[in-house]
Amino acid sequence: MKRDKSAEFTCPTVMPWVEIRTALNSVACYDSHSHDEVSFGIINCGSAKYRNQRNQHLIGQGDVVTINPGDVHSCNPDKGKWSYSMLFVDALKLGDVQREIRVHTQDYLSFNNDLEKSPLIQQRYLALYDTLSTGTDSLNSESLMFDFVEVILGANDVDGYRTPNAQENVARVRDKLLDEMHASHSLEDLAHEAGLSQYKLLRTFKKHYGLPPHAYLLDEKIKRSKLMLKNGSKVIDVANELGFSDQAHFQRHFKKKLAVTPKYYQSHFIP
Repeated sequence: MKRDKSAEFTCPTVMPWVEIRTALNSVACYDSHSHDEVSFGIINCGSAKYRNQRNQHLIGQGDVVTINPGDVHSCNPDKGKWSYSMLFVDALKLGDVQREIRVHTQDYLSFNNDLEKSPLIQQRYLALYDTLSTGTDSLNSESLMFDFVEVILGANDVDGYRTPNAQENVARVRDKLLDEMHASHSLEDLAHEAGLSQYKLLRTFKKHYGLPPHAYLLDEKIKRSKLMLKNGSKVIDVANELGFSDQAHFQRHFKKKLAVTPKYYQSHFIP
């Protein structure tokens, strides 16, 4: 039995009830086993033979596996090496997220399928994994967990924005984000400010402002940073004042929005 010497395990500080496992160019094989946690992940390259209970699949790049607590399963390379990432999530914590999206009385709702090929599910998983891997943004990580669970459940909350006084409630959250742009916000605190559940806050805020709170805040930070850079502020000072974890974090998001680095933007700005 080949063991996985390529695997890395991390636990994001922003969401300590999640464990991340990543394997790159692995040839490791696994005996049939189960987990106490909910687990789901994606094949990044290569192919593998995946067995979950009595179901067997040949899986490849982009396929998302979903495994319930206690499911006896195995997943081993078909030919050559393969790469993958997995998230192991506390079932009770995930159940709390599920109950905000869809009312139910169980501690945890089991996955309906043990394999997903939907591009949207793939996209939601990768966004969640990438954000958790950086471990720097609590609000974004929490929001993306809701996004992933929502699409897995097949839910779509169309009534969230019809909550009485919804516009006034989310306006308070917007004001808080803009007044405390440098702060680290949690979805729980923002939901309390709005008097809404976390899930309803996400959907209601997006309905009124076009983006969920974390994306809206990032967009406002980038707009504010442009003004600061035009006025001669140093890149590191802009990053610190606007609450980015470090200069590299700021540069990465600035470049995503404007396709140039902050330093390039500042040096090439013509008043």
